[in-house]
Amino acid sequence: MAAARLATEHLLSLGHRTVWHVPGPQDWWAARDRLRGWREALAAAGAPEPPLPSPGDWSPASGYAAGRQLAELSDVTAVFAANDDMAIGALRAFADAGRAVPGDVSVVGYDDIPAAAYLFPPLTTVRQNFAAVADRAVDVLIALIEGRPAPAAQPGQAVELTVRASTGPVRDQDSAHARP
Repeated sequence: MAAARLATEHLLSLGHRTVWHVPGPQDWWAARDRLRGWREALAAAGAPEPPLPSPGDWSPASGYAAGRQLAELSDVTAVFAANDDMAIGALRAFADAGRAVPGDVSVVGYDDIPAAAYLFPPLTTVRQNFAAVADRAVDVLIALIEGRPAPAAQPGQAVELTVRASTGPVRDQDSAHARP
């Protein structure tokens, strides 16, 4: 949840009124957790919760399908996708629709796959620190074996936002549609 909140808060901090979400398959715990974190960040900021496109299946094709739906909506300026592959599909859908990233729409993914840094534009994404996750799991396991309460989690130590060129400040909608 913390990672999804981090991604959503980043987009809101850039001046976006709200953040749309491309959810993963809801039979996966990770997808439900990211959806919950997105909702919590919007609620905490007092931002409206926009309707969700159909959940994806973690593939670029499902991100492209969701991105096509979102590209038709002129008020979509920020999107958080539940993984990088779906974000890649959404990037393509926005490009096909003539919507510039990040000029018209900012996009954040999740996982920091190796290709994320080499996309055009390079993808802003959440990176999980698997070493910190493993350390926490070992600490919890040892505590349980020894009959002690599990140690408190250290918020944020397991995730970080890698900001790249796919996100930017919200463009003034009046100037975005003005013709010279």
